[in-house]
Amino acid sequence: MDVNAAVAAASAIAGLLTGVIAVLAFRWSEREQARPTRTALHTDAVLPPGVDTVLSVLRSSAVVLDEGDTVVKASSAAYALGLVRGGRLAVDQMLQMARETRRDGEIRQVELDLPRRGAGRGEGLAVSARVAPLGSRLVLLLVEDLTEARRIEAVRRDFVANVSHELKTPVGALSLLSEAVMDASDDPEAVIRFAGRMQIEATRLTSLVQEIIDLSRVQDDDLLDDAEPVAVDDLVAEAVDRCRHQANTKQITMAAGATPDLFIWGNRGQLAAALGNLVENAVNYSPARTRVGITGRRIPATGGDLIEISVTDQGIGISEKDRDRVFERFYRVDPARSRATGGTGLGLSIVKHVAATHGGEVTVWSAEGQGSTFTLRLPEAGIARDRALPPGTDPDAEADAEPADEPSDDQLFQTLPEHIPAPEVLP
Repeated sequence: MDVNAAVAAASAIAGLLTGVIAVLAFRWSEREQARPTRTALHTDAVLPPGVDTVLSVLRSSAVVLDEGDTVVKASSAAYALGLVRGGRLAVDQMLQMARETRRDGEIRQVELDLPRRGAGRGEGLAVSARVAPLGSRLVLLLVEDLTEARRIEAVRRDFVANVSHELKTPVGALSLLSEAVMDASDDPEAVIRFAGRMQIEATRLTSLVQEIIDLSRVQDDDLLDDAEPVAVDDLVAEAVDRCRHQANTKQITMAAGATPDLFIWGNRGQLAAALGNLVENAVNYSPARTRVGITGRRIPATGGDLIEISVTDQGIGISEKDRDRVFERFYRVDPARSRATGGTGLGLSIVKHVAATHGGEVTVWSAEGQGSTFTLRLPEAGIARDRALPPGTDPDAEADAEPADEPSDDQLFQTLPEHIPAPEVLP
């Protein structure tokens, strides 16, 4: 009995000690959680009220530096761009701007080209940096990524330059031919010959202008305004009729397989233009007495079935180095042959845009001397509406439009509390 009593007493004492320790640990944990961390003390003590909230909604990358050039606050975008590393500003030009602004209180802005983290040579990052004083000792750095905007601007400049060059060729030819007609006014045969050449150049100019209009329309039209179920059989028949005269002239056989019960949801005019361009290219770049085939089929895919329309020719084919560029605007595999066929270099670009705006794609298989197969792959009518891109989307160049009513960083910056002290000019 004495042994049992001793054991019971020891157990009671052990339980009591465990309870006391648990209570003390709980109280200590609550005290530690209530105590501000070093980072919180640093940020809350330095940043004026309301600044942290404003910085969190800025579109630009934001960095706040204290008087020792230590990063007090940085947005996640600033870390993603590699502006902040190890709690310090990693770009020397921006750091120098911050020091000068802290010294004289002036706002500075500059555009810089920075190396992109993890990228190879030549792949830089274009940014616009603006530095402004924030209180007496702090400096605010706002950095906007201009890389995509510059790329889009470069694409637009190239497009304008290419259009100007392409238009100048037939216009210049027409000018020279008109002078030749005037000089040969007493030679009827020469006049007829030069007039025929003028008709060819005028037709080429008309085709070029029309395709530029078509390309602009494809990029700007609202697909859903005129969308409807379009039968693949109707598209194929229209494309064959469009190229029948050219094919008969070259004795090219056009074989179109029946595609019953296949429908695509979209703009009938755009789809007909895209398929017509593929068939026209196949006829133009095929030798005489060959065959052009047009087939359609339904293929299973994740998210819904796709409609696949393929145009196959027995033409000259496309080399591997040119295969990835044939869909670029004004790009021609053989410029001399394009001039002979009246090609403008915009047909395949229009096909690419039509496919993209309808939520699909266009691909090419080709081998030199064996022909080519262009495949237009689009969602079936039942699911195409959900997969179509927004109107006006340019897969080469256009960026997403920002909401018109979203405030700018300058407007947000003006919402900071008015009681922030004026900047103190340092010696």
